[in-house]
Amino acid sequence: QVQLVESGGGLVQAGVSLKLSCATSGRTFSSYTMAWFRQAPGKEREFVASISKSGGSPYVADSVKGRFTISRDNAKNTVYLQMNSLKPEDTAVYFCALSYTLRIGASFEYEYPYWGQGTQVTVSS
Repeated sequence: QVQLVESGGGLVQAGVSLKLSCATSGRTFSSYTMAWFRQAPGKEREFVASISKSGGSPYVADSVKGRFTISRDNAKNTVYLQMNSLKPEDTAVYFCALSYTLRIGASFEYEYPYWGQGTQVTVSS
Protein backbone atom coordinates (compact mmCIF):
# COMPACT_ATOMS: atom_id res chain seq x y z
CA GLN A 1 0.00 0.00 0.00
CA VAL A 2 1.27 3.44 -0.92
CA GLN A 3 1.80 5.95 1.85
CA LEU A 4 2.71 9.60 1.32
CA VAL A 5 3.68 11.83 4.24
CA GLU A 6 4.21 15.56 3.80
CA SER A 7 6.28 17.71 6.12
CA GLY A 8 7.85 21.15 6.28
CA GLY A 9 4.80 23.35 6.48
CA GLY A 10 4.40 26.14 8.98
CA LEU A 11 3.65 29.77 9.68
CA VAL A 12 6.01 32.18 7.94
CA GLN A 13 6.16 35.82 6.96
CA ALA A 14 5.76 37.02 3.40
CA GLY A 15 8.95 37.02 1.38
CA VAL A 16 10.66 34.09 3.03
CA SER A 17 11.31 30.60 1.69
CA LEU A 18 10.01 27.23 2.77
CA LYS A 19 10.76 23.72 1.55
CA LEU A 20 8.18 20.98 1.73
CA SER A 21 9.04 17.30 1.64
CA CYS A 22 6.93 14.26 0.82
CA ALA A 23 8.26 10.85 1.77
CA THR A 24 6.71 7.79 0.18
CA SER A 25 6.71 4.10 0.98
CA GLY A 26 5.24 0.91 -0.32
CA ARG A 27 6.05 1.28 -4.01
CA THR A 28 8.93 1.74 -6.39
CA PHE A 29 9.14 5.49 -6.09
CA SER A 30 11.22 6.01 -9.21
CA SER A 31 8.49 4.50 -11.37
CA TYR A 32 5.93 7.20 -10.71
CA THR A 33 5.11 10.78 -11.52
CA MET A 34 4.80 12.97 -8.44
CA ALA A 35 3.00 16.24 -7.91
CA TRP A 36 2.05 18.94 -5.45
CA PHE A 37 -1.42 20.43 -5.18
CA ARG A 38 -2.78 22.98 -2.74
CA GLN A 39 -6.13 23.99 -1.33
CA ALA A 40 -6.73 27.42 0.12
CA PRO A 41 -9.61 28.08 2.54
CA GLY A 42 -12.90 28.16 0.71
CA LYS A 43 -11.34 27.26 -2.63
CA GLU A 44 -10.98 24.17 -4.74
CA ARG A 45 -7.77 22.21 -4.74
CA GLU A 46 -5.39 23.39 -7.45
CA PHE A 47 -2.35 22.01 -9.21
CA VAL A 48 1.03 23.44 -8.22
CA ALA A 49 3.75 21.33 -9.81
CA SER A 50 4.57 17.88 -11.14
CA ILE A 51 7.74 15.98 -11.95
CA SER A 52 8.40 12.93 -14.08
CA LYS A 53 9.73 9.68 -12.66
CA SER A 54 13.30 10.49 -13.66
CA GLY A 55 13.06 14.08 -12.44
CA GLY A 56 13.93 15.43 -15.86
CA SER A 57 10.64 17.12 -16.65
CA PRO A 58 9.49 19.43 -13.87
CA TYR A 59 6.28 21.33 -14.64
CA VAL A 60 5.08 24.26 -12.58
CA ALA A 61 1.77 26.11 -12.65
CA ASP A 62 1.85 29.63 -14.03
CA SER A 63 0.63 30.99 -10.70
CA VAL A 64 3.86 29.99 -8.96
CA LYS A 65 6.31 29.87 -11.85
CA GLY A 66 9.58 31.55 -11.03
CA ARG A 67 9.02 31.15 -7.28
CA PHE A 68 8.37 27.45 -6.73
CA THR A 69 10.55 24.53 -7.80
CA ILE A 70 9.75 20.83 -7.67
CA SER A 71 12.46 18.20 -7.36
CA ARG A 72 12.86 14.61 -6.28
CA ASP A 73 15.45 12.28 -4.81
CA ASN A 74 14.67 8.76 -5.93
CA ALA A 75 17.29 7.32 -3.58
CA LYS A 76 15.34 8.82 -0.65
CA ASN A 77 11.85 8.16 -2.06
CA THR A 78 11.13 11.84 -1.52
CA VAL A 79 9.73 14.70 -3.57
CA TYR A 80 10.29 18.33 -2.62
CA LEU A 81 8.67 21.68 -3.21
CA GLN A 82 10.95 24.66 -2.76
CA MET A 83 8.86 27.78 -2.26
CA ASN A 84 10.56 31.16 -2.48
CA SER A 85 9.25 34.70 -2.08
CA LEU A 86 6.13 33.43 -0.38
CA LYS A 87 2.99 35.55 -0.53
CA PRO A 88 -0.13 35.57 1.67
CA GLU A 89 -2.06 34.09 -1.26
CA ASP A 90 0.15 31.00 -1.05
CA THR A 91 -1.57 30.14 2.21
CA ALA A 92 -3.09 26.69 1.78
CA VAL A 93 -2.89 23.06 2.70
CA TYR A 94 -0.30 21.49 0.42
CA PHE A 95 -0.74 17.90 -0.72
CA CYS A 96 1.64 15.59 -2.51
CA ALA A 97 0.26 13.01 -4.90
CA LEU A 98 1.48 9.99 -6.85
CA SER A 99 0.49 8.95 -10.34
CA TYR A 100 1.07 6.06 -12.71
CA THR A 101 0.85 8.38 -15.68
CA LEU A 102 3.81 9.04 -17.94
CA ARG A 103 2.21 12.22 -19.26
CA ILE A 104 4.60 15.12 -18.85
CA GLY A 105 2.96 17.94 -16.98
CA ALA A 106 0.16 15.82 -15.55
CA SER A 107 -1.96 18.32 -13.65
CA PHE A 108 -5.42 16.85 -13.12
CA GLU A 109 -6.47 15.44 -9.78
CA TYR A 110 -8.02 12.35 -11.39
CA GLU A 111 -4.58 11.37 -12.67
CA TYR A 112 -3.34 10.91 -9.10
CA PRO A 113 -4.83 7.97 -7.20
CA TYR A 114 -2.63 8.35 -4.12
CA TRP A 115 -2.50 11.39 -1.84
CA GLY A 116 -0.87 12.48 1.37
CA GLN A 117 -2.78 14.01 4.27
CA GLY A 118 -1.47 17.50 3.58
CA THR A 119 0.67 20.05 5.38
CA GLN A 120 -0.47 23.56 6.27
CA VAL A 121 1.42 26.56 4.97
CA THR A 122 0.38 29.93 6.32
CA VAL A 123 1.99 33.11 5.04
CA SER A 124 1.41 36.28 7.02
CA SER A 125 1.70 39.75 5.55
